[in-house]
Amino acid sequence: MKILIVNAILYTNETHEVKKVESIKDTMIYDLCIAFNKAGHEVTLLAAEDYKPTADEEYPFEIVWAKAKFKKLFPANILPCCTAVKRIVRENNFDLIISSEVFSLNSFMLVSGGAKDKVIIWQELAKHNNLMHKLPSKFWYNIVARLFYRNVTVVARSEEAREFISKYCANVSDKIIDHGVNLDKFTPCKEKENYFIIPSQLIARKQIDRSIEAFAEFAEGKDFYLYIFGEGDEEANLKKYASSLGVADKIRFFGKAPHETLKEYMAKAQAMLIYTRQDNNMVSVIEAIACGTPIVTTSVPYNSAYIDSTKLGIVNDSWGAADLEEIVNNNAYYVNNCLNYRDELSDGRRVEQFLELI
Repeated sequence: MKILIVNAILYTNETHEVKKVESIKDTMIYDLCIAFNKAGHEVTLLAAEDYKPTADEEYPFEIVWAKAKFKKLFPANILPCCTAVKRIVRENNFDLIISSEVFSLNSFMLVSGGAKDKVIIWQELAKHNNLMHKLPSKFWYNIVARLFYRNVTVVARSEEAREFISKYCANVSDKIIDHGVNLDKFTPCKEKENYFIIPSQLIARKQIDRSIEAFAEFAEGKDFYLYIFGEGDEEANLKKYASSLGVADKIRFFGKAPHETLKEYMAKAQAMLIYTRQDNNMVSVIEAIACGTPIVTTSVPYNSAYIDSTKLGIVNDSWGAADLEEIVNNNAYYVNNCLNYRDELSDGRRVEQFLELI
């Protein structure tokens, strides 16, 4: 099949000025394109040129770097407007088009331009966008989605997203297609070392201070460590907080590390810790499970539903030292659950699920 994947935003960026990265080969959507390619399909990825990497990379599939127009009104990190999508569809006879989000100008151009019978909308959002007091989002879902997306297939990335979008779109699949992972990139490890890991932006909404507080209580009198990977404007405050709790010598801040380095540490961690205040489906969760590493999290990330149901870790909105004790004392149980579940998270399985929809 000839497949177009429209995913203008390749990675999360907190500011309107998109921060450049050296490579996009660690992004979720890149690996999904690879999986379609390996399955014998001809793949084209359309992404906003703001996300074009600094390195001169080669890819086994075509990438169209589309200019994001009218960026003062439609920021590239929130609602990119890539009008080139209309030309790409017009010039190519695609058999299948997968586009991210109903609330997307790019998706709208696809479904209003005569390609709706070939389009699957992959919905991650499960609540209204906060932009301008949610007014644009409410208008879009209540008016635009009801009028233009009536006969368009929509598949959600979580149960929460499915419940949300079903209020506005009539043709929502009962299937859930979560983010996948390229299992070839992750080597699972049963033998864990005495540390926890947090791969995250060091920003306020991630609430890493709460993880540090729980770790400090747990680690008293123990030879245990917390490794934090990432950067952000809260780094100095977090280091001060760790010092005030007397665990500065047990917490190591790695900064922004290469993905290869992160994977090595992820595989040997007792658990990955999450206390985020706001997130959707977290790719880092899937990568941790692919390594055989359990998760300790609140119910905020949408991944938490299957983490809880299949016992891939602990889900508790106010988790603390007792939960860290549990994950360490019964680590082999949770690790084995992750290893048994990891195949279900593969990008190859995601390809099968998308093709089943058509």
